[in-house]
Amino acid sequence: MKKRTRFIYNTALLTVSSLLMRCIGCAFQVWLAGRIGSAGIGLYQLMASAGGLAMTFAISGIGFGSMRLVSEQLGRDSTVGARAAVTRCSVYAMFFGVAAGAILYRNAEVIGFLWIEDGRTVLPLRILALEMPFFALSSVFNGYFTACSRIGKPTVCQLLQQLLCVGLTVYFLSAVPESDIEKNCACITLAGTLSEAAGCLMMAALYFRDICTHPRTGEVSHRLVPRMLSISLPLAVSAYARSGLSTLQHMLIPSGLRKAGLTATQALSAYGIVHGMTLTIIYFPTCILQVVAQLLIPDLTEMQVRCQTKRIDRVCAKMLTIAMGYSAAVAAGLFLLADWLAVTVYQTPQVAEYIRIFVPIVPVIFLDIIVDGCLKGLGQQLWSMGINIAESAISVALTWILIPKFAVAGFILVIYFNEIFNFILSFGKLMSVVTLKEDCKTAAAQV
Repeated sequence: MKKRTRFIYNTALLTVSSLLMRCIGCAFQVWLAGRIGSAGIGLYQLMASAGGLAMTFAISGIGFGSMRLVSEQLGRDSTVGARAAVTRCSVYAMFFGVAAGAILYRNAEVIGFLWIEDGRTVLPLRILALEMPFFALSSVFNGYFTACSRIGKPTVCQLLQQLLCVGLTVYFLSAVPESDIEKNCACITLAGTLSEAAGCLMMAALYFRDICTHPRTGEVSHRLVPRMLSISLPLAVSAYARSGLSTLQHMLIPSGLRKAGLTATQALSAYGIVHGMTLTIIYFPTCILQVVAQLLIPDLTEMQVRCQTKRIDRVCAKMLTIAMGYSAAVAAGLFLLADWLAVTVYQTPQVAEYIRIFVPIVPVIFLDIIVDGCLKGLGQQLWSMGINIAESAISVALTWILIPKFAVAGFILVIYFNEIFNFILSFGKLMSVVTLKEDCKTAAAQV
């Protein structure tokens, strides 16, 4: 299959599957909101934010490291090197995954009582700790399949994993009282952990079957481990910093809302409506662009290894132009359908107001996804992470200053700053790396 045809096929496949999974996830989120309420959603989001820091440590950059390393080996026509890369990445993932799980389990009480300031998150955090090794290992296999452009197998696996998670959640929640938020969050986390373990085993089985069906070519490089560490460890350190700052920011939001005069329940509810409901709708259409960005990374890496500079310029310019047109259409649709979406999806008319507030930032969000994919594909991941760290650090300061004074309005201002700051610096870096067409530069500048 030709490169262009394969890219279109993979994009279509991933787009359909992503839309399907987003629809399932959105419907599931709606059901959860009705089952545990906006306060329950808010508490679960806080717990997930704290758990996200552990997940960042579990991965430690190996998801991207696996994709980049395998892409480089395939760019040199070495399938043997690609397999060896996956083996080394798997050992790396297991080490950090087990370590992350152990740290999260031992410190669940400290995180729950002192960071989140809600003891009801301790049990869910301990359950989440068991997921870390599976999560890390799955990222390695996913990186391999993405680099090989054989994304059909992991796509089916991820869909089955999501369906299993939804089924287990519904089953577990039916056994606990609706008013017990702690047990509800624990049930949701347990379902996610079990489904992640099942998904990891399926991915492993698919990987071992895949490597047996392709011929061995090339040689194993003696510098695979140093190369893996040079890619993953700097990215891991950057990710730790950003994830830690992001977690701190999310911990400060409910606290800031309480200082602004809201009760504890109102603060969790407001956080749940904005972060757990409104932004879910805003980010739903990004699944198409996230698919394109994900597939761009290994393709741009191979082009870079082969020194195909002009082709890189054409691809980046074309993808940005498409993203600009798509984002404009989505922004218009969200503005016109805000009331219908709020009532139909969440039965909460208040969400419509927030959807319209975030509409102006939609083109920036969408373009930034493609820019980020281009930068990572061209080996600029550390620069991208540096931008993210700077954004997160400033956002923490703004969260601490603005939200206690302006409540929810301050929260919205922080989100606007995050997206605009990240996009301006990322796009500026991309323009210094590739030569984009003038019309593409002008259109993006207007956004």
